[in-house]
Amino acid sequence: MPSRPVVLRKGVIIGDPLGVILGVLTAYGLDTGGPSAPGSFDEPDLRLANRDGARISAAEIAAILERRRAIERALRTIAPDASLAGAAVSVPWLPLGQLFGAFAGIRGVGMSKMTKALYRKRPALIPILDSIVQGYLVDDDLGAQAPFGERALGLVRGYRRDLDNNRAAVGAVRQELAGRGYGLTEVRILDLLILSAAAVG
Repeated sequence: MPSRPVVLRKGVIIGDPLGVILGVLTAYGLDTGGPSAPGSFDEPDLRLANRDGARISAAEIAAILERRRAIERALRTIAPDASLAGAAVSVPWLPLGQLFGAFAGIRGVGMSKMTKALYRKRPALIPILDSIVQGYLVDDDLGAQAPFGERALGLVRGYRRDLDNNRAAVGAVRQELAGRGYGLTEVRILDLLILSAAAVG
């Protein structure tokens, strides 16, 4: 059964999103494991992020871990199963902004490294805001003058609108993937579709 198309910005239509995701998973062997310990945040989480391509240096790891208490405090106010694909009123915007704000001002650590470090903590809530996804969300970018946490939150709000616009199609892809043993969230599916569209664009 063919999957429903996913409609991205600038008129980009992905006619077979399931096929695209399966192709990515086959080509790159992505780790689709579940979330890591949801209430803690420590060096192994950052090492795991590096295996996911974050490239966080030893000095950056040390600087991030100086914020560990603030990061864990924010994490513990966000349910482990919180989802960006749920109802708007269920998205924990305030604590999510506090979580992002805990990373503000760390030299060398921008949104890409931060979200790669946090993604596995809340995989249904936090998209990976690498340079490609940030570029895709440029219309939602508050700019460098905005506080770091607010800027990140603005991008995630824009990301949620795209997810909401493609709720049925992305949800169907998630179900099909689950039936094949892949545990990807709607957030990660949309991440990979955006990256795939950029690669062929």
